[in-house]
Amino acid sequence: MSYGLTKEQVKDEIKKCGRDPSYFIMNYCKIAHPEKGLIPFSLYGYQQQTIKDFEDYRFNIVLKARQLGLSTAVAGYIAWMLLFRRQKSVLVVATKLDVAANLVKKVKKMIKNVPDWLRIAEIGIDNRNSFELNNGSWIKASSTSESAGRSEALSLLVIDEAAFVDGMEELWKSIFPTLSAGGRCVAISTPNGVGNWFHETFINAENNSNDFHAIKLNWDAHPDRDRDWFEAATRNMNRRDIAQEYECSFNASGEGVISSQDLEEIRANVLEPKYRTGFDRNYWIWEEAKPEFTYLMVADVARGDGKDFSGFHVIKLETMEQVAEYQGKLAPDIYADMLLQTGKEYNKALLVVENNNIGYNVLEKLIERKYPNLYYSIKSTHEFIEQVQAESMTNSVPGFTTTLKTRPLIVAKLEEFIRNKIIKIYSNRLAEELSTFIWNNGRPEAMRGRNDDLTMSMAIACWVRDTALTISQRDSEYTKAMFGAITMANTRVQTKIPGQIGYNSNYSLENKKVNIKELQEYYKMYDWLYKG
Repeated sequence: MSYGLTKEQVKDEIKKCGRDPSYFIMNYCKIAHPEKGLIPFSLYGYQQQTIKDFEDYRFNIVLKARQLGLSTAVAGYIAWMLLFRRQKSVLVVATKLDVAANLVKKVKKMIKNVPDWLRIAEIGIDNRNSFELNNGSWIKASSTSESAGRSEALSLLVIDEAAFVDGMEELWKSIFPTLSAGGRCVAISTPNGVGNWFHETFINAENNSNDFHAIKLNWDAHPDRDRDWFEAATRNMNRRDIAQEYECSFNASGEGVISSQDLEEIRANVLEPKYRTGFDRNYWIWEEAKPEFTYLMVADVARGDGKDFSGFHVIKLETMEQVAEYQGKLAPDIYADMLLQTGKEYNKALLVVENNNIGYNVLEKLIERKYPNLYYSIKSTHEFIEQVQAESMTNSVPGFTTTLKTRPLIVAKLEEFIRNKIIKIYSNRLAEELSTFIWNNGRPEAMRGRNDDLTMSMAIACWVRDTALTISQRDSEYTKAMFGAITMANTRVQTKIPGQIGYNSNYSLENKKVNIKELQEYYKMYDWLYKG
């Protein structure tokens, strides 16, 4: 646009810019191009619509693909707000202070490069991570500490890469009151798995169960991108990175222990329990005990007064189906009674209790009440031994011991069972836990603020079924096979060779009468050798 304008034209332009942020950005904002230097910022349709949503909705959450220029569009929107609105306060929070400061730098450059006649407010205070205009409006970059913006009354809070901000739940709790006087929020990010603040807030926004307006911008929102562009851009990327960078997929992004495809299949097979029982209705039953089946029961024990839950699964060993599950907060003695009763109902199921500190209290109670089928192992190993044998051994340990060394092995067995479709899971509680069970610095654990009680119980169940019980069953079958191979023959044969003393050339079975009864009585003396 020509800058040879009359005073009336200048006034009209200022009014147009003040009314429409997209008009201001496209006509008067400039951005840095790596080869062409400063160039006009031409907004694409999806960028214009997003900026309009920023004005129409107080809270916006944007799930986006990479390289859509949205952060730059947000910088243009902030520049418009600071320049054309008095006493506006903007806080930018990102994964790192440098990232937030970079957005502040973009805003500053845009304001400095508008025409002089349009710069109706000048930068008065200019710092590295913040600046203030002489109309009272200011912007500041901040780290992601819980104290960020606590003392400020904000007009606009921008959270960049919100899915990757550590402790975002606590940060939001501390910073939300600063928006109580009518402040706005824009949270932007690519996905980073499920269960974090960004994921939950976006899903709830889509379901209209919070105050956020959900905006989703996939890779093909950009008009210059087609399938050929996508295939070229992702040719050297793995599946997780593609889902995170371009496809806006929560389930396929993040470092989940269980793959997104397996999680989708688990969710598809979730069943409503036949019964929800117990005093807290948290004991779910899909199938009652049947006398012809064998059951495995694995329990995790919590204090009963904290954030963790006690939980157990009942598995039908013949089909590896989940038939019952409990998750709740019970005192250890009450929980022990529940395990005792449930185990007996399921044909005296093999009961495996994780023997952590609280778990030992439960195990002592079960031993005291003489539960007939507790899991024991040799000390310092996971070699399963029968309870009758274990009770007479000094190196036997009741329950299952989970250590830093064995935890990854147990979890790997769970992943293997799920991936190979060996186990059938019906619980939506377990499905939810599995979706937030991630690798954190090489350690499999629940996301921050989530639980993994049911997950670890099921992992132990898979490990016990595939190792301890399989080895025990194989050893028993070997023993039976060995003794089964020992047979009794009632045929007498001539074992002496010609020339040997006692050799009888006329010996034959036909002319030798054998007293079968005497022979049977004789062999009865040694039948303990070959009876299995």
